[in-house]
Amino acid sequence: MTGAASGAGPAGGRPRIGLVIPALNEEEAIPHVLAQVPRDAVDEIFVVDGGSTDRTAERAAAAGARVIREPRSGYGRACLAGARAAAERCAILVFLDGDGSDCPEWIPRLVAPIRAGEADFVIGSRSRGAREPGSMSAHQLAAGYAVGAVLRLLYGARYTDMGPFRAIGREALFRLGMREMTYGWNLEMQMRAARAGLRVLELPVPHRRRAGGVSKVSGTLAGTMRASLRILLTLARVALERPAPAGAGGREGA
Repeated sequence: MTGAASGAGPAGGRPRIGLVIPALNEEEAIPHVLAQVPRDAVDEIFVVDGGSTDRTAERAAAAGARVIREPRSGYGRACLAGARAAAERCAILVFLDGDGSDCPEWIPRLVAPIRAGEADFVIGSRSRGAREPGSMSAHQLAAGYAVGAVLRLLYGARYTDMGPFRAIGREALFRLGMREMTYGWNLEMQMRAARAGLRVLELPVPHRRRAGGVSKVSGTLAGTMRASLRILLTLARVALERPAPAGAGGREGA
């Protein structure tokens, strides 16, 4: 395939890059996030509205994003819906959150190693980067290092974070057989990438406080407990499962 269908840029230039932003009730933050996306580095922007009750979708569309409606709940489900849409024309997929805490201006740095053929999967590490005071809690930092220690024992991988800001080649993502449709999506991707032998690179990225609204994870005790449980269940499930044949990407599971 050639051109847009294969993910190549105009006249066989750089690979097309698709940005996927899962969002739920982020009407305050989403215009600011989209305004900071370097349009010369991103070819298409997909905001996946996971059932917002505010004007997230309308504001995203007004800012030039393609809005995808995903009525079923789940962070991973929103990421997968965006990935499927982006993969139709983009060869590299970038993910970041819609709350304004990630820094879209760093997208070129994350995709550069993939474009250069030096990595298949690049993760932005908030714990290694410059963090705005109050942007991450102590337990979030500790969880990233703790899970990283477990994955080093399991796979020899070196991770310090499970942050949402990441870039991955289209074919690499859909070879992983992603199943986690909730908050364990990021962890599952890292575990499967390590087990599959992908070339993984972790880069320090800056992290800010959210631009508005309330976090669905750390904003409430219930949200924190729910996300923590899903992450632990994902860790156990993926670590204990028998490897599935490659190419089963997108299959929904627990």
